[in-house]
Amino acid sequence: MNLNHHGLGPLGGKALAIALVTDMHITNLELADNYLLAEGARYLLEMLKANFTIQHLDLSNNHLQSEGAECIAKMLLDNISIKSIKLSGNGFIEDDAKSFADALANNYRVKELDLSHNQFCGRGGEHLGQMLANNEALEVLDLSWNHLRMKGAVAFCAGLKVNVTLKHLDLSWNGFGNEGALALGEALKFNNTLVYLDLNNNRITNEGVGMLCKGLEANDTLRALMLAYNSLTVEGALALVTVVKNTPKTALEEINISNVLVNENFVQLLDLTCQEHPCLEVQYGGVGGFIAKKPPKRLDPMKVIQDYLDERKLRLWDFFRKIDKDGTMRVPVADFRKAVQQSNIPLDRYQIEELIQRLDRERTGMVDYRGLADTRKQMMRDHRRQLRKVESRQKKEKQKSERILKTFQSAVEANTPRSSMVMSPGGTKEDSSGPQHFSATPLSSWHHIVMSNSSRYSVTNLSSEHIHLPMLGGSTHQRPTSSPTMRSYSQPNLMDDSPRYPQSKPSSAQGMLSDSNTDVTHTKLSPTANHLTRSSPALNSKQPDTKTKTPKVKKKKKRVDKTPHEQNQTQSSK
Repeated sequence: MNLNHHGLGPLGGKALAIALVTDMHITNLELADNYLLAEGARYLLEMLKANFTIQHLDLSNNHLQSEGAECIAKMLLDNISIKSIKLSGNGFIEDDAKSFADALANNYRVKELDLSHNQFCGRGGEHLGQMLANNEALEVLDLSWNHLRMKGAVAFCAGLKVNVTLKHLDLSWNGFGNEGALALGEALKFNNTLVYLDLNNNRITNEGVGMLCKGLEANDTLRALMLAYNSLTVEGALALVTVVKNTPKTALEEINISNVLVNENFVQLLDLTCQEHPCLEVQYGGVGGFIAKKPPKRLDPMKVIQDYLDERKLRLWDFFRKIDKDGTMRVPVADFRKAVQQSNIPLDRYQIEELIQRLDRERTGMVDYRGLADTRKQMMRDHRRQLRKVESRQKKEKQKSERILKTFQSAVEANTPRSSMVMSPGGTKEDSSGPQHFSATPLSSWHHIVMSNSSRYSVTNLSSEHIHLPMLGGSTHQRPTSSPTMRSYSQPNLMDDSPRYPQSKPSSAQGMLSDSNTDVTHTKLSPTANHLTRSSPALNSKQPDTKTKTPKVKKKKKRVDKTPHEQNQTQSSK
């Protein structure tokens, strides 16, 4: 059903929702540009709780805003039929990205998601990166025309690095520059599923392409790379083709740099590359470009003269003695020009004229070459200042790259399940018998276990819902149900026959799932926590009595540990 651009409004959306509640045939529902607002979207999303045939939903350009984002996020938690959803141009902001991230972190049904033309910035990139790190179903993601910029791109690429399902990614028109290209290059070194990557119009220069090529050298899955409308020249184009030529395992088949004018060297290199990679197709703007080279900078003529004199260990007066017989260090312009031209000083005509203008600023016709001596120290200071500027600029660029990589690595560690671990209480201490066991699960599915004063275990999930388990009692063991609503709630592990765990400490949160020898009984639901609370089995009360063993050991030590004098007295008495 295609009802795009029909101006339904909220009431029209309500009428349509009522009609579709019992429909069992429509699988695609397109409602773009209908000014549904959050109210109309709410009616449609209520309908999707009963309708399980609609698989593709388009709600683009409906002014849903944050209220509509919350409704959609709640729908995605319950609906089991939606496979693709388009939400382009709905004015979603940073906090809305968190709602989508929470809803899609553990969603295994949605394969395609369009969030283009919204207002996701730096924090939005962080939330979407966390979603990408945890999601294991999404294959197509469109984030074009947002405002990720550098911070959002770096955080997003950290999630892309560990993602294992995404194949098609559109990040065009986000303006993240060379810093984002650096993070993308790091992500491509490890990502082995991405096939299509769109980076059009992101302010990437030749330097950013060089950073991106470092990731392409290690990637063997990416087939299409879009880099049109970036600030690239022939140098960037040559770098892209060179990395394909020098990487035998590359899978690149399409490179789009349609706005770049190339030269004959690029065309020749491309022909050689296509002989080794016949599937490669590069779209460029045409032949006629050139590699921008700065014209050679002329040396300061005063510095040239000073260097010439220093090499020969001469003084200024020694050099001009023939034309300055009076020793006033003032000579006519013509004589000065003739003397310099006849000497071996490596100065061309333009440098000589520049030198005369600087030594005869008032145009008196007389050159006061004392200015050469007066400016020597100034030239040396300027030279040292210029070197310091270059070193400072290089140092800042290096620090910036290191800071970006450090931020990228921190985001990766936060998004990687192996590093995002929470240890259960009592699992960090060590005793004489060795380190105690602890459970570690990803932050996205872990619920912190807190011991309250009432001796109850309170399980807190990420959405701030609390589930209170009753006091430990009874002797039954139980296995968690496999329903979707119960799967994401963790419980403390009640291990049996463990001499190292006293009864006052909670055990591992995953040991109960691995205990295959215990008896399984029917799960009991607590009336106080709806269907999300279940009773917990009691700890086995058979614990080794360490108090009775301790005095015996001490007595044994007292009988054995005697001084030699006491032993002699005992033998003599016998």
